[in-house]
Amino acid sequence: MKIKTFLIYTVFLLSFFGIFEPVSEASVKKDGIQNFPESYRPYLQELKNKYPNWEFTAFYTGLDWNYVISQEYANNKNLVPLSYSDYWKCLDNGIYNVEVDKGWVNASKRAVEFTMDPRNFLNYRRIFQFEKLSYDPNTNSKEGVEKILYGTEFYNRKVSYKTSSGQTVNMNEKYSDLIWSSAIYSGVSPYHLASRIKQEVGPFITHSSISGTVAGYEGYYNFYNIGATSSTEKLGAIKNGLQFAKNGNGASEEVKANLLIPWNTPERAIKGGAVFLGSSYIGVGQNNLYLQKFDVNNDRGNNLFWHQYMTNCLAPYSESSGIYKAYDANGMLSSSIRFIIPVYENMPKYMTDSPDILDSDYVTDNLRMYADVTGTLNVRCGPGTSYEVITGIDRTRVVTRIKRGIQNGERWDKIELDNGIVGYVFQSYLKELPKPTITNIDLSIDNPIIQKGSTGVINIKITPEDAEEDIIWEISNPNIVSFDNGIITALSSGKVTVTAKTNDGRVSDSIDITIYSRVTDIVLDKEKVTLFNGQKVSISANILPEDASEKEIIWSSSSSEIAVVENGTIIAKSKGTCEITAKAKNEDVKAICRVEVKELPDNLVLEFDESLRVEADEISRLQLDKSTVSEVKNLIKTNLFMEFYDFENNKLQDEDKIGTGSKLVIKNELEEVVCEYKFIVYGDVNGDGDINSLDVLIIQKYILETKEITDIFLKAGNTSKNGNLPNSLDVLKIQKHILEIKVIEQ
Repeated sequence: MKIKTFLIYTVFLLSFFGIFEPVSEASVKKDGIQNFPESYRPYLQELKNKYPNWEFTAFYTGLDWNYVISQEYANNKNLVPLSYSDYWKCLDNGIYNVEVDKGWVNASKRAVEFTMDPRNFLNYRRIFQFEKLSYDPNTNSKEGVEKILYGTEFYNRKVSYKTSSGQTVNMNEKYSDLIWSSAIYSGVSPYHLASRIKQEVGPFITHSSISGTVAGYEGYYNFYNIGATSSTEKLGAIKNGLQFAKNGNGASEEVKANLLIPWNTPERAIKGGAVFLGSSYIGVGQNNLYLQKFDVNNDRGNNLFWHQYMTNCLAPYSESSGIYKAYDANGMLSSSIRFIIPVYENMPKYMTDSPDILDSDYVTDNLRMYADVTGTLNVRCGPGTSYEVITGIDRTRVVTRIKRGIQNGERWDKIELDNGIVGYVFQSYLKELPKPTITNIDLSIDNPIIQKGSTGVINIKITPEDAEEDIIWEISNPNIVSFDNGIITALSSGKVTVTAKTNDGRVSDSIDITIYSRVTDIVLDKEKVTLFNGQKVSISANILPEDASEKEIIWSSSSSEIAVVENGTIIAKSKGTCEITAKAKNEDVKAICRVEVKELPDNLVLEFDESLRVEADEISRLQLDKSTVSEVKNLIKTNLFMEFYDFENNKLQDEDKIGTGSKLVIKNELEEVVCEYKFIVYGDVNGDGDINSLDVLIIQKYILETKEITDIFLKAGNTSKNGNLPNSLDVLKIQKHILEIKVIEQ
C-alpha cells in the first residue's frame, strides 16, 4: 500500500498560544553507537559504514514502552487514512471507521507500535525522521537549501506575491534566501524548513495556503500550515491556517509580535513560522520529526503525549522519505548529519512489523540458511522490493530464518543475522545450510582419578560447535562406572575407557579414567595369638572393601625382641607381649594382633597325633565323626592336665562335641595355665561342632553385612583356606557338604 503524504496538523500551545521557553538538552542523551542498546547497534553500524560522517545520539526517554503505547493509542492521538486496510485501523466498537477528520480514522495499536518503534526506521531513508532540526552553520548551507527545493516551483526562484489589495510584489530574494535567513533568525535547520514547506504546500507555489487569493484571506500566507486544524468546510483546514496567519486566533500581542503575525508577506510567514516551530517544538526538546509527532521528551516536566505537531502517525515516516530524496538528489548524503534517536525501557526483543505484514503469512522457523546467489542478496525492512534495504548478504553469510513465508505468490522469509539485524529476503534465494558434520571430538575431565561413590564430569568439545550429528558413548566396563549425559558415577575400583564417537565411527576420542576405592578396614583372621619361643604362625589380613585400590599391607611389630613379622608370618623371639600391626600402604587404616610369647616348661611333655594339624596355638583337621572331648583326648599325650572349654568359656565334658573356638587348656599341678590351643572346624562358624544350614545362614548374613563374624570364626568360614574372608563360594561348599556331594576337607 502506498502511503499518502498528506498530513493533518493539530497545534497545541501552552496556556493558549503561550510560547515555551527553550530548555537545555536532557542529560540522558549519549553520543555514539556504543551507547545504544544492542538491538539498535547493528543497524546503526550499517549506516555508519556507508555514511561515515553521520553521527548518532541515543535519547534515553526513561519511559516504559508499554506505558508509552497505551498513552499514544488513546483516541484521536494517532490517525491513519480511511482508505487503509483494517489492519491499520482501530477496530474497537463505536470507533471503527468513525472519521475523526474527513478521510482519517483512529490507528490500530499495531500501527502505533510500528510507527513508534525507532528500530523500524534505522535505514538510509527513514532515519531522517530522527535528524536533528536545529540550525548548524557547520553543516547547513544555502546551496543545500536549493538542492532540497529542487523539483519544486520554489527551486532557484525569486519571490513574488500578492498584497491584500491584489497588487503583485516582486522581490529580489529567492525562496532559498528567505529560508536561510529564517533559519538563522529562528535557530531551526534551514533544511528542515525547506523540507517542511515542500511537505506542506509544495511543489507548486499556487497552493491555496500560500496563493494569497483565498476569499476572505487575501494577502495572507502560511507556508507550514500552522493552525490548519481539520474542518468539514470546503478549504476549512486551509482557512483555519490562514486565520492564524491573519490574527493568531486570539494570541496575545506579545505572542503575535514574536511570531511576526500577521503573515501578510512570504518573508513574514516563512520567518514567523520558523520561530513558531523553533520555540514551540525544537526549542523544547522536540528536535526531530519523530519527537514532534510523538511527545515523549520529558524535558517539560511530566507533561507528555499532547504537544504533538501532527495526528497522522505515519507523518515522520513519509516526511523522512522526502528529506532523503532531497539529500540524495543533491549529493548531500555524505555530509555531516546528526540523528537523535529515542530509546525506551522494556522494549520487545523484535520490533513490531508493519500492519501490512500478516502473521498468518508466516510459520515460525529456526533453520540456518545461506544466500544462494553469486552476488549479494538484499535484506529489506519488509517483505517486498518497495521496502528499504538494510544490508546485503552473500553466500558466506550464514543467517537464521526465524519465520518462513507461506504467502500466495511471491514469498518472503524473515531472517536474523548473527549481528542481530532482522529483516526480510526473497525466499527463492535462501537455501538451508547443510548440517555440518563433526570433524573432531575432544574429551577432557578435570581429574581422571575418581573416588568410588563419587561423580565426575566428562567435558566434550565438538568441532564445529554447530554440528548436529549424534554422539555415541561407549564404556569399556559398565561394572566400574555408570554414565549419564556426561556424568560419570564411580561404582567399583578399576580402570575404564570412555569413548565418544560419531554414528559412523569416523571421528572419535577416548579418555582413561581410574576409579580409586579407599581402604575402609583391615580384618585379621587372628586378633590374639599365643606362641612359644621359636614358634611361627601365619596371619591373614583382608582389606575391605574387596575392590579397594590399595592391596599392599605394611607389617610391623611393637617389639622386635619379643616377636617379629615377615609378610604375615609371626616369629616368636622371647617371652613377653607385643602388638603386630597390619597397615594399608598410603592409607591411615590398620589392624592389630596381640601376641603373647611364652616359654615351655622344661619338664613339659605335649604330643599331638599326626592326624591333627597344630600351628602355633591353633588345632585343626579334626575328624567330624570323632570330635567329642573323649575322642580328641586320645589324640593328645601330656604329663600335665587337659581341660576343654567351648568358645563361650563353658567347660566341656567327655561326651561334648568340640567345635570352632573350643579351647584346649594345659594346666600344671598348681592348676596354672601352661598353654592354650583353639580348635578350628572349617565350615562351622557358630562353634557347635556341626556343619549345617545354620552355618550357611550365618555366612550369608555376613556377606550381606547384617551379622558380624570375627577372629577364628572368620578363618573357619574360609573353607577354601586361602586367607580370604568368607564369601559365596564358601556358602556353596558348605551346601555341598550338607548334601554330601563333597565333604569339606579339614
